[in-house]
Amino acid sequence: MTWTERFRAMRMDVSPLRESRDFRLLFTAGSVFYLGSMVAYVAVPFAIYDLTGSNFMVGLVGLVELVPLVVFGLYGGALADHVDRRRLLVATGVVQVVLMVLFAANAFAERPRVWVIFVLAGVYAAASSLQRPSREALEPRTVRHDQIAAANALSSFAMQLGVLVGPLVGGLLVAYAGVGWCFVVAVVGYVVATLLFAAMRPYPHDGETTPPSLRGIQEGLTYALRRRDLLGTYVVDIAAMMLAIPVVLFPALAHEVFERPELLGLLYSAETVGALVATALSGWVGRVHHHGRAIVIAASLYGAFIAMAGLMPSFWLACGFLALAGAADMVSAVFRATVWGQTIPDTMRGRLAGIEMLSYSIGPTVGETRAGFVADAWSVRGAIVSGGAACVGGVLLTAVALRDFWSYDSRTDPHAVAERERRTSKAGGTPQS
Repeated sequence: MTWTERFRAMRMDVSPLRESRDFRLLFTAGSVFYLGSMVAYVAVPFAIYDLTGSNFMVGLVGLVELVPLVVFGLYGGALADHVDRRRLLVATGVVQVVLMVLFAANAFAERPRVWVIFVLAGVYAAASSLQRPSREALEPRTVRHDQIAAANALSSFAMQLGVLVGPLVGGLLVAYAGVGWCFVVAVVGYVVATLLFAAMRPYPHDGETTPPSLRGIQEGLTYALRRRDLLGTYVVDIAAMMLAIPVVLFPALAHEVFERPELLGLLYSAETVGALVATALSGWVGRVHHHGRAIVIAASLYGAFIAMAGLMPSFWLACGFLALAGAADMVSAVFRATVWGQTIPDTMRGRLAGIEMLSYSIGPTVGETRAGFVADAWSVRGAIVSGGAACVGGVLLTAVALRDFWSYDSRTDPHAVAERERRTSKAGGTPQS
């Protein structure tokens, strides 16, 4: 095989975009929605700081959002397993459009109110948490079973592009147009995304569903805990976020360690750049079947690269290892999402997506607290290196303790086989099942 042929084999598989109209709509809507969200992500803390001059008040908005994220994430997952997910996407999209309009109105007011921002931020967190499980649970139904890995890579690419471009656009708007225009851009993006959601065909549930309730949420938790192969994907994700995420230490790393404060932004973008490159070269993921091993290797490399970044003597070498860490983390994320999409029954997929949100909501908060405490008690480098090393140890211990996770093979796993057969037999084997 020539180098040209090898490169072509690594290129991102775009067949889901070519073959599935609804995946194209969902992909485009998600891309626009996430870009708008990241522009607003810049605007909210800036607006609070501009009005109060208090870093504490800026940090407080995260606490205000935490409870709605957890509560409505779990409820949204249960709701996604009971109602038409496309309709839920449209309804929550409309709510978020209205909230962004109110954000903009407050920003353009003669005397913007801080309390209004906090109230809207809490309600927005609830609406966003209601929407996300439906979007994640719906995606596997829009593509063939063997295209789920490629679809995950495409969605991850769009998300990382939003992470990279959204804050840049938001920062430029804040600097040259005013914070209110960030919310205007978000409104436009949300309107477009909601219209694209509405253009998708309905996705009613195939059989009997469980109405959203505490009992239904408990069923989802019990299912996740009993599936040791599935449990491993959650534990690895939590280990990485609670132990290795170094973002909170970037200001100190740039200012105190490398004495290059003007390059702080590059530290924030390095992992995203690495993740974008990894997804652009993700054509190989569809040919891997031992997903558990792939997750363990990728997550271990993530921790190791983070530790190496903390040891590097130069700023640029640190950025290089952060980029490698971002690439490894993205590979781990794609395979985790593939395990979820290929093995979780559609009747449980929303609730499991809601449970997944717990790690996204709580993990980074705990991780930032750990990193800050260790940095103050020891050193910035020590906090980064120890966090990365602890991540490697936690991932390897998970692989040893959960053998079903380590040995997972998509060709023979009973849950993957059952889901593949169900999708193949349904409606005469059509890809949209």
